[in-house]
Amino acid sequence: MSPEQSVGLVSQGVTLVITLVMILIVPSLLVGLLVSIVQTATQIQEQTLSFLPRLIVTLLVLVFTGPWILRQIISLFQGIFQHIPGAIG
Repeated sequence: MSPEQSVGLVSQGVTLVITLVMILIVPSLLVGLLVSIVQTATQIQEQTLSFLPRLIVTLLVLVFTGPWILRQIISLFQGIFQHIPGAIG
């Protein structure tokens, strides 16, 4: 396996990890920001108030994007396994 192929596989993996993390984290951050703004406007300073909406949004995003995430991971690993014979020989 040439260094270019190795770098390509690593960059695909890193790009996939960043994409998957962004898909799961960004909605949670937005909901947390929205809840914080509401807390500031109403002067409710309860620490646990922002936890439940963020948890629910994260779980909903995981439920709706879970099959796509799984397909992306499977596709990456299939590509890696297809490159194994070229790396050995």
